[in-house]
Amino acid sequence: MAASGRLSIAEVQRRVSAVHHGTDPEEQLRFYDGWAPDYEQDVTMLQYQAPRLAASCLASGFQGSVADALVLDVACGTGLVAQELQAKGFRCFHGLDGSQGMLDHARRKGLYQELKQCMLGQEALPAASGFYDAVLIVGALSEGQVPTSVIPELLRVTKPGGFLCLTTRNNSSNLRYKNQMRQLLDDLEQRGLWGKVKVQEVERWERATSEQKAEGDSDYISGVIYLYRKKAP
Repeated sequence: MAASGRLSIAEVQRRVSAVHHGTDPEEQLRFYDGWAPDYEQDVTMLQYQAPRLAASCLASGFQGSVADALVLDVACGTGLVAQELQAKGFRCFHGLDGSQGMLDHARRKGLYQELKQCMLGQEALPAASGFYDAVLIVGALSEGQVPTSVIPELLRVTKPGGFLCLTTRNNSSNLRYKNQMRQLLDDLEQRGLWGKVKVQEVERWERATSEQKAEGDSDYISGVIYLYRKKAP
C-alpha cells in the first residue's frame, strides 16, 4: 500500500470511509492489517482529535496516582491513545485489538506491558472482572466497527471506583449507532452500575469523508466523549 504522504486528502478520505462499509469481521480485520503501516499518517491528515481529547478527558477526571494506574486500551490500534496518556503521566498499559497488524505496530512503541488480540464485541475480554483502574475505547464505537455489546464487558473489567472513557461520532451516518449506544449508557447508569463524570461534545472531531457527510458548511464532523466512574457494589 502506498505511503499516505503521497496521497491526496481525497484519497485518504476514501480509504478511511471504507472502514464503515464492511460488515464481515474477517474482511474488516484484513482491511485493518493492511492499513496499519499508513494508519497514523492517514489520521493525521484527517486531523483526528480523539486520542488527544480522550486522554485529556480521562486525566482531568481521574482520581488517584496516574503513574500507578493500570489502564486497558481497547481497540488500541497503533497505540495513539497510550502515547497521549503517557504524556499525561500514565505509565501502565494493556492493549486489545482485533487486528494483529495494528498490534504489531503498537508493540514497537514499547508503551504496553501486555498486548492481546481479541474480537471485540464477539467474545469476552481476556481479563478478570474488576482488574483495571481505567478502561478506554477511542474511535471504535461507531457504525460498521465495534458493536455496543462490548460496553458491559468494559464495565466488567473495570475496578469499582475505576473510570471508563468512551467516544463516538455525532454525524448523521452514525446517528442510529449513537442513539443505541446512548440508550445503553443511560440504562447502565439507571441501574446504578456507573455514574456519569463528564460528557464532552467536540465540534471539530475530524475532517469528514464523503461517507461521513460533514455537517452544515463545515468540512468536519463532530464527536462526543463520555467519562464514567464505576460504582462500588
